[in-house]
Amino acid sequence: MSGNGKMKAFVYHDVNDGRFVERDIPTILDPRDAIVKVQLSTICTSDFHVLHGAVPSANKGIILGHEFVGDVIAVGDAVKKIKPGDRVVSNVETFCGECFFCKRGFVNNCVEGGWYLGCRIDGCQTEYVRVPIADNGLTIIPEKLDYVDVLACSCVLPSGYFGAELAEIHPGDTVVVLGCGPCGYTSMMCARLFGPAQIIAVDRHDDRGEFALKQGWADVFINPKKQNVEEVVKSLTGGRGADSVIEMAGKDGTFELAWKVARPNGIVVLTAMYEEDQVLPLPSMYGKNLIFKTGGVDASKNQMLVDLIAGGKLNPRPLFTHFKPLNDISNIYNFFMNKEDGCIKVAITPYEE
Repeated sequence: MSGNGKMKAFVYHDVNDGRFVERDIPTILDPRDAIVKVQLSTICTSDFHVLHGAVPSANKGIILGHEFVGDVIAVGDAVKKIKPGDRVVSNVETFCGECFFCKRGFVNNCVEGGWYLGCRIDGCQTEYVRVPIADNGLTIIPEKLDYVDVLACSCVLPSGYFGAELAEIHPGDTVVVLGCGPCGYTSMMCARLFGPAQIIAVDRHDDRGEFALKQGWADVFINPKKQNVEEVVKSLTGGRGADSVIEMAGKDGTFELAWKVARPNGIVVLTAMYEEDQVLPLPSMYGKNLIFKTGGVDASKNQMLVDLIAGGKLNPRPLFTHFKPLNDISNIYNFFMNKEDGCIKVAITPYEE
């Protein structure tokens, strides 16, 4: 913190132009707000989409970031569940909890919210954050857990659970997850909760696939640069293909690969954020009778995910392979993007004077 009510922050100034600057410390603007002092934040791949100008709803001039944990320092008069002194993990989405969509769990489409932090309003790659509708946007961290234990609950873990839930996984199923990035990993660990017979990870980098195997998140790894993914999946499923496919890569060719490796009448979940339109080749897939499910995360189950971590059923902590101070935020973006030193995700620690 710079003194005189100022703080350091990483701002989306313009397309491909992020700047580390001073900003005013936020204050309560609505009685439902809370102000949180950030203890750890991190970078999401969607932050790059904002920087690249691929998110039309993103406002230039906002502080980036939506994944963080910290300490509540102030709350508005209408906040009931959260109080100053609470340790909390944020939710990627702002939602009212009362509208048509919220009551059905579709909080990404809340009439009063959606992806706000680090997109439409100031986010968390800074020192203090104003969290709107804080009773829904923050979850209290149990005393037995450290900040880093639940940092993934802001976005990547709910995204993974969202993908696994949409996949309608049954005991004994085969699940293919495309992409061994953070959201791919959380899709695997959450898919495991539903009791599949095997989880197959697909990625172009051997070290990332081996990491999934080492953690027990996947049972089989396929590198498409070395093997024909469709043929290997069929060989592991009696020639049928995968019961469910979760597409978390969003790279060239992964959309096509997703429907090709699915068995007839299988489910293809498209939760990757693409920067370009994809083509649905209906004649080519005619007769497979596939079910496609798409969309951004409905992060409505954060309390359940925190409870699963506290109960030892989920452990996203290994995702955070590096810890670096906010001072280095510009370099951290490059470090994370280039996957330097085996980086999966970086936990960004407070600014150091």
